[in-house]
Parts: sequence; C-alpha cells; structure tokens
Amino acid sequence: MAELDQVDIEILKLLQKDASLTNKELAFHLRKSIATIHDRVRRLHEKGVIKRTVAILDRKKINRKLVTFSHVLLNAHTASTLHQFEQEVIKFPEVMECLQMSGSFDFILRIATTDMDAYHDFYRNKLAMLPNITTVQSFFVLSEAKSDTAYPL
Repeated sequence: MAELDQVDIEILKLLQKDASLTNKELAFHLRKSIATIHDRVRRLHEKGVIKRTVAILDRKKINRKLVTFSHVLLNAHTASTLHQFEQEVIKFPEVMECLQMSGSFDFILRIATTDMDAYHDFYRNKLAMLPNITTVQSFFVLSEAKSDTAYPL
C-alpha cells in the first residue's frame, strides 16, 4: 500500500461500501474537489487497484439458495493438468470461485445452485465429467453469519 496515500485509502473504503457513489458524492465526503476525486478514481482503475465495479446481489432473491464448497483433488499435478482443470471449471456458471490451494486438496470451488437437485445435476453432468479428478468432497452452507467483499484498509 506504499503507493496509496490516505485520500486513496478513504476513496477505496467508501467505494467498497457503495460503488455507486458518484465522484461528486465522494468529493463531498472527503472534502476534495470533484476533479481531484475523478483523477484519483481513474488512476486507481488504471493501476488495477480497482479491478471492476459490480452489483452484489442477494443470492436468495435470485434463487441461488444452495452454496457449496467443493474440495477437488486431481490425480496428476503437472502444470498442464492443473491449467486444464482451471480452464474447464471456470466455464461453468455455477462456479463462483475457483481457488488453487496448498494442502490435501488442489482446488476449492464455491458453487451456487438453486437447490440440492441442481447441485446433484451439476456434480454428475459437469464436474464429474472433467478429466483427472480423483476426489471431490462437498460441504453445504447451512447459514451465513458474515459475507463481506470489503478488504480492511
């Protein structure tokens, strides 16, 4: 964070809470000119500090009520096998995250489906069809005490 000053950090804090804030609103909150805020936000985008701006949806209201974390172990660990798995699994719209891990499993997938039947269909007809999978252990989310997208700054 050496290249971020306090104004940048405050902009990022505000945008993480509400990315729909306009430059005018940010300027008001931070007591800076709109032009200054505009330049700083543009620079944060250009440097890749802000990767993208999105709307965070209530998954239950869009009928994605079942969230599953699946731990996947592959039978080979060559660069091409790992890359091939990643390239195939990220094509599935049910897969919200694909993380390569250290430890007992190679990947953790966060999967969102409508219900258990939809997950079963995804598992049998998509995930299990991928080559080189040895083991899949799935864990179903029962409740969600915290789900945050904002990083502490």
